[in-house]
Amino acid sequence: MRIIRAKDYKDMSRKAANIISAQVILKPDSVLGLATGSSPIGTYEQLVKWYEKGDLDFADVTTVNLDEYYGMKPENDQSYHYFMHDHFFDHVNIDPSRINLPNGMEPDEKKECARYDAVLRSVGDVDIQLLGIGRNGHIGFNEPDDCFAKGTHCVELTESTIEANKRFFASADDVPRQAYTMGVQTIMLARRIVLVVSGRDSRSASGHAFSAVPPINAILRHPESSSAPTAVRTASTFGIVTQSASPCVS
Repeated sequence: MRIIRAKDYKDMSRKAANIISAQVILKPDSVLGLATGSSPIGTYEQLVKWYEKGDLDFADVTTVNLDEYYGMKPENDQSYHYFMHDHFFDHVNIDPSRINLPNGMEPDEKKECARYDAVLRSVGDVDIQLLGIGRNGHIGFNEPDDCFAKGTHCVELTESTIEANKRFFASADDVPRQAYTMGVQTIMLARRIVLVVSGRDSRSASGHAFSAVPPINAILRHPESSSAPTAVRTASTFGIVTQSASPCVS
């Protein structure tokens, strides 16, 4: 794993955007795996700025997002569909037909998981997967555990994740309790992983990130046949601890 320390959030965002922009320039039809949350917002803002300057062209790019809340309408301002359009898609020239996210409004979990897995197979290998880390160390909505689903699945969110999300909703009752998410194995199939970690809320998460806690320890062991994961984070010191045992993927 390569660790890039940045002096602040803006610097971190620019460094992450540099990696993604280089990918798009070298391969205009890249497949980008995208994430939501506060950490990648600055990365999207920087990519938009470069697009507006004429430095980037997203016309042939395909995107796949990690997750979406179960039962959440796309037009809801807390949905990840809304987030991605608000922060990125609506500001660049990406083809709407090349944008892919789980459908949170599909009540049949088995049907939606099979559909999204088929989408992921159809787009081919993800060239770069952008990731953030939840407060408790979750990746996508793969909560810390000893065993993970291979493909797309519907998860019950932990109380810590629900608590962390309360600030985005009018009341605690409005916070979703379930979500569709890519599986850890799917994430690991990306050619390259870029992990951004920043801010007070992610400070404890960065402790998870560079420890033996799954699912992040699986990400740290991204196959050597592909490019190694890159962690871009704001400055502070920490240790990296790895373990030989792999987390269970069922």
